[in-house]
Amino acid sequence: MSNDDVWPPREPWVGAWLLIVCALVLTMILVGGATRLTDSGLSITEWDLFKGLIPPLNDVRWAEEFALYQRTMEYQAQNNGMTIDEFKHIYWWEWGHRFLGKMIGVVYALPFFFFLFTGRLRGRFRLTILLFALGGLQGAIGWWMVTSGLFDRLDVSPFRLAIHLAMAFVILALGLWVALGAFAWPKQSSKLGLPRWAPFVLMAFVFVQIMLGALLAGSDGGPAYADWPKIGGEWIPSTAFGLEPLWHNFTEDHATQHLLHRSMGYVVGLLALLLALVGLIRGQGAARWAALAVGLVTLGQVALGIHTVLMVSPFWPSLLHQLGAAILWMAALVCARAAWR
Repeated sequence: MSNDDVWPPREPWVGAWLLIVCALVLTMILVGGATRLTDSGLSITEWDLFKGLIPPLNDVRWAEEFALYQRTMEYQAQNNGMTIDEFKHIYWWEWGHRFLGKMIGVVYALPFFFFLFTGRLRGRFRLTILLFALGGLQGAIGWWMVTSGLFDRLDVSPFRLAIHLAMAFVILALGLWVALGAFAWPKQSSKLGLPRWAPFVLMAFVFVQIMLGALLAGSDGGPAYADWPKIGGEWIPSTAFGLEPLWHNFTEDHATQHLLHRSMGYVVGLLALLLALVGLIRGQGAARWAALAVGLVTLGQVALGIHTVLMVSPFWPSLLHQLGAAILWMAALVCARAAWR
């Protein structure tokens, strides 16, 4: 039996639709990162479909939204005295993030039903309906995340933020996998020179690294240590894992977070470069070039991560570092798909 007998039939229009969805999800990840970096996530304190579609268009509505924000602990303890113009700046980031989420739902749902009723989801119905369900769940997780920071904290829970980001990366990966399948890519069998599961192992480590980064960023720990390769002048910070209970170190202690995020970064870098090297030497076809792409993206991401640390985590390097994580995640998945084919 050939591979063509195993995979669902080729449907380029389905592939194009899902690639557009993936591009929007990637944009959503970046807008979400910008929302976090600008401390904008708590500027909208209610979930309201109408407000989510139409932003404040007059002074009365702006005053209403500002009054709601002034009830939060973030405003009272951190932004007391903020002007309404300053509030508008953070509000637009959060409104844009939520609006984009709704638009992704529309862009996904309408073609989904069209392709479903025209029979073009043959062999892909379960995965596309799963994507539909995960998208709805992601919206609920997003609101669950926001509620954690409205009145009892200055920021949202780093743990909930990590779960929200994790779901975004799962949706991105599943959408890209199904899209590549709809294009029947690669068209010819290719070899990586490693077991077919090797790229999935790399993806698992990348996923853990992304979660560690989310916990670090969610607790505003990026600027805490601006030296490299040491952390606060020490190879292993003496204060790491100093909190009780132990799990508090993962969400609250910056020394522990930096140690874990940097250490996992080295592990991911070595695994990715090993995969790229073996693929370049022993691989064939699409898998070989996909492995090379993984290696090149990894080198860029490591360099960008070090630069971000030394620059004390400013806005643009931090946002580009998050983009680099998403690109590495997608590159590893493309490599897995090429090796699996």
